[in-house]
Order: sequence, then structure tokens, then C-alpha cells
Amino acid sequence: MDITIPLVGLLAVVLLLLLRFKAVGAGVAAVVALFGFYLAGTDAADTVNQLVTAVTGALADIGR
Repeated sequence: MDITIPLVGLLAVVLLLLLRFKAVGAGVAAVVALFGFYLAGTDAADTVNQLVTAVTGALADIGR
């Protein structure tokens, strides 16, 4: 049985943990979120999506 976790959910948990343990401030978290939001609207979004898909596929193959 495969258990899938949406990447955006995993990244949200990591961000919340970083904020909780004061590794980053709220301002930095807001800037990173805005950067991701605006990056998604550019031509680089397809390249980033392909890169993340390739990395997650490679990580999944390591476990097999």
C-alpha cells in the first residue's frame, strides 16, 4: 500500500516547525511564501514542477 502526502502539505508542516522553533521569523516565512506564489506564475513553474517530479520519483525508487 502506498501512502501519498501532498508536497504542499509537507512543506507547510516544515514551515510551521521552522516558525515554532524560531529557526526563521514570520517575515522570512512570508517572503518565502510570496516568492513561491509569484514563481508559480512564471515560465519557470514548469521547470520547477519537472524537477520536483523527478526528485520525488527518484526518492520513491530508492525504497524499492
